[in-house]
Amino acid sequence: MTEITDSTPEQPDAPEQPATPDLSTMPDWEKRFRAPRVSLPDWAEDAPDRSLFVSNATGTYELYAWDRATGEQRQATDRPNGTTDGVLPPDGASIWWFSDTDGDEFGIWMRQPFGGGDDEPAAPGLEPSYPAGLAIGRDGTSVVGRSTDEDGTTIHVVRTDAEPVEIYRHRESAGVGDLSHDGTLIAVEHTEHGDAMHSALRVVALDGEPVADLDDTKGGTQELGLEVLGFAPVDGDTRLLIGHQRRGRWEPMIWDVASGTETDLAIDLPGDVNAEWYPDGSGLLVAHSFEARGELFRYDLAKRELVRIETPTGSVSGATARPDGAVEYLWSSAAQPPRVRSTAGGVVLDPPGMKAPGSVAVEDAWVEGPGGRIHALVQKPAGASAPLPTVFEIHGGPTWHDSDAFAAGPAAWIDHGYAVVRVNYRGSTGYGREWTDALKHRVGLIELEDIAAVREWAVTSGLADPAKLVLAGGSWGGYLTLLGLGTQPEAWALGLAAVPVADYVTAYHDEMEALKAMDRTLLGGTPEEVPERFEASSPLTYVDAVRAPVYISAGVNDPRCPIRQVENYVDRLAARGAVHEVYRYDAGHGSLVVEERIKQVRLEIAFATAHLGEGPSLG
Repeated sequence: MTEITDSTPEQPDAPEQPATPDLSTMPDWEKRFRAPRVSLPDWAEDAPDRSLFVSNATGTYELYAWDRATGEQRQATDRPNGTTDGVLPPDGASIWWFSDTDGDEFGIWMRQPFGGGDDEPAAPGLEPSYPAGLAIGRDGTSVVGRSTDEDGTTIHVVRTDAEPVEIYRHRESAGVGDLSHDGTLIAVEHTEHGDAMHSALRVVALDGEPVADLDDTKGGTQELGLEVLGFAPVDGDTRLLIGHQRRGRWEPMIWDVASGTETDLAIDLPGDVNAEWYPDGSGLLVAHSFEARGELFRYDLAKRELVRIETPTGSVSGATARPDGAVEYLWSSAAQPPRVRSTAGGVVLDPPGMKAPGSVAVEDAWVEGPGGRIHALVQKPAGASAPLPTVFEIHGGPTWHDSDAFAAGPAAWIDHGYAVVRVNYRGSTGYGREWTDALKHRVGLIELEDIAAVREWAVTSGLADPAKLVLAGGSWGGYLTLLGLGTQPEAWALGLAAVPVADYVTAYHDEMEALKAMDRTLLGGTPEEVPERFEASSPLTYVDAVRAPVYISAGVNDPRCPIRQVENYVDRLAARGAVHEVYRYDAGHGSLVVEERIKQVRLEIAFATAHLGEGPSLG
């Protein structure tokens, strides 16, 4: 068989866009990608009228400054491959944004005036690195976390007109969590104990001197993690809001780092619970995630009372409490596109131009699996008769989960007559700590057992056509796609893998340092220490068993799933004449360019059509 490759190196990152798209002929699936959308706006703590958000209004995701007092919006960044990492200091006087090269995630923080002007290095003296957290104080002092293959993690205090001072260094992964309101304390998440899935906390002074430690792992002997949620927004207040897993799920508590007192909030909700402070410190904005949906509450600290904040059924992917007490949140459902709403009423930020068409609602399926009940989300095209060609769209992470949220990719398949099934396999978040931690050591194989159980349900229930089952996903989902095609060769008619892990050993040696630490945790060591585990979990081990046509897309600058290990896998497919197609593009772990993303979906749909035929008519 012939390998088909489209690398187009001369213009990989700036696809041409029609000057005036013809909306009358544009299919709905393309409109969903092209429709302008915005993120939840961040705002400066001491200048709340100054906000920062991300939008794809120009066809590339970039940062925008928004002065709420005047209504003026300004595009702050403009790069061929887009920009999404930005921070506002408390005074809102400038915008910090992370400058990498074509999506490789390796670079430096830049700064520009909020009202516009020249960009300059925000932390002069620090060499390029992978980012490992950032906190900015009211006096201009910043705390910058860095990660490199050579040094591991380092944390630096950067003062105006002074050389950066290193206050922390360790080979294992760590990151800046937060800076106290008065700028005297720094909260650090670290994994010095060697378990990259379960962090411990350390609070240090600006000179790096330890102030307090909290380690639920007990030196790496317990699989219990902690996370920084934020210092109290009050000067001199030493309370730190943190997340813990002591009762088998994520929930918040307050740790006074000066006295050592831990205040258990005992929020009685069944799923994972996150929280942040209200701006006056009187309460907490609580985000609850349970069974693929999200909801919001206010927790009054004085009364120890939890009050529900009314939001529509669906997913809340971000929320923030404003100084006037109103809560702004980004909401969507599988059927309805995202909107930034406010409890004060109305839409907070509505980009002009074309609106994204809706899609179909999601249905829940609960399937008994080898490790317990598996939650799957199912969408079916309206008017189509089962059994249907079905795409199993597998999420990445693996510590992530699919939810009842709007997603243009699955909606495109539905428009073409496919059912879409998304599986929250063991390893997914949102179903308790044991479910998330279950995939260790038999990495990939555990997840595929759950996917196989849901596949069997989809076929026996009459939903899915067993001759037209597509295994698809990106990142970890792309990894599971390639691993599934090799370990379950008779189960799948087609595979679509985006930015995948394909050769686990080579991926380990080429990936960023923080992911090396995660792989050591997942597999119990390095490829040299546990070669049998890496071999059992690597798609390359099973490549000769692959029977289904396979499409692979990969970013040539990807630091997470590097290109060399993808090429090793593709070479093995080509050597035996396996049916495959490869698309390489000049970006990192995915693209922030709308037309590039549309191109990739179009290629995937064309590949499926070529090998499975057209989807059913939707009448």
